[in-house]
Amino acid sequence: MDRGAKKDVAAKPSSSSGGKKAKKKWSAKKVKDKANNMVILDKPTYDRLFKEVPTYKLISQSVLVDRLKLNGSLARIAIRELESQGLIKAISRHHSQIIYTRATGDEKKPAAAASEE
Repeated sequence: MDRGAKKDVAAKPSSSSGGKKAKKKWSAKKVKDKANNMVILDKPTYDRLFKEVPTYKLISQSVLVDRLKLNGSLARIAIRELESQGLIKAISRHHSQIIYTRATGDEKKPAAAASEE
């Protein structure tokens, strides 16, 4: 029992002999700004959606979120609406990401002809 006490006494000066070091702060990491994306379409964004988006070469949920500052779920709904109107067409379908492109004149004509009849 006496030996254990000597070890504690001997260890104590060696731990404090290097000077006091400041404790590492774990919360000093960079904080990413929260994106304030829209959850409901307003009139200017709605107009911009139907005017500009069909001219993009690559259209996906991520592109709409980035360029129009939409919420992800709102971007999916907007893409479905554009596809149903024949303004865009799907290139690649995957369970997590669907990639679209602008519809050329060939695809627009059958949709327009069907709506006229």
